[in-house]
Amino acid sequence: MNTRPSSKGTVPFGEYETWYRVTGDLTSDRPVLVVVHGGPGSTHDYLQNLAGLAEDGRAVVHYDQLGNGGSTHLPDKGPDFWTVDLFAAELDNLVRALGIADNYVLFGQSWGGMLITRHASDRPAGLRGLVIANSPASYQLWLREVGLLRSRLPDGVNETLLRHEAAGSTDTDEYHAAMRPFYERHVCRLKPWPRDYLASFYEVYNDPTVYYAMNGPSEFHVTGTLRDWSVIDHCPDVAVPTLLISGRHDEATPATVQPFQDLIPDVRWEMFEESSHLPHLEEPERFTEVMRAFLDELDRDPAVAPDRDPAAPSHRDPAVASDRDPGRALRS
Repeated sequence: MNTRPSSKGTVPFGEYETWYRVTGDLTSDRPVLVVVHGGPGSTHDYLQNLAGLAEDGRAVVHYDQLGNGGSTHLPDKGPDFWTVDLFAAELDNLVRALGIADNYVLFGQSWGGMLITRHASDRPAGLRGLVIANSPASYQLWLREVGLLRSRLPDGVNETLLRHEAAGSTDTDEYHAAMRPFYERHVCRLKPWPRDYLASFYEVYNDPTVYYAMNGPSEFHVTGTLRDWSVIDHCPDVAVPTLLISGRHDEATPATVQPFQDLIPDVRWEMFEESSHLPHLEEPERFTEVMRAFLDELDRDPAVAPDRDPAAPSHRDPAVASDRDPGRALRS
């Protein structure tokens, strides 16, 4: 089956634009898989291999969140602009604008997993399932756990990191060099790093506005607006089957994932023993098997089948505008 992109473009989001790419056929009866990248402030590039899931006859949608990649860049916006509400509204707007709000599944990686948990807790009628990949349930847990991981780095590395963090010199070459051992152990264990991962890495480097505002200078030094954010309270309200994915060497340690397992009513957890933060790149064959099995179950489960009015028109057309005002979150 041909899985080349069938369409790509942008949808309006208030006065801005969100870039998207569709692989496969949006008119398929199988739920559309929407891929929500991490960061915040990264891009879709490192998740491109999920497009292969379109070989099963479903459409796969990638998009770049506002501020990065092909979407509108806003380097002059301050931290008060870059909010969870903004990105939640953008996701909602995208799903509606593409006409897939009646039948879709969300895959969220890292920050993206937290964002889709927030989205799912509103119980949208057309959401069929969630895949929360390599995500912490709260940044408080994340900071506690990465502190432990940092303490186990080779001698002198964490001391160098701490010295620069205390001095506010995290933009120096020495700090960036000291970051590398953590990333090689707990973000991507492949050598060399894959091209798709590097593509997103360089996109953040070229415009770090969002990443610096919401996260901070590195994966393990979160000083931005998300430092106290949690989706733990949203977990009990998730009403669709949910797959958790994490790596044995992941910076999102089991302790950060456990609240999803404990609080989401219908959930299962797959641990990838040879992976860190990117199992879709580190163990791609097993990752594809796990994803296909979960998506196939959703297709077979009548409890999550779409409840459509046969007389209602279909709106699977990227040109269809959202029926919700996307500018509300931008103006608030």
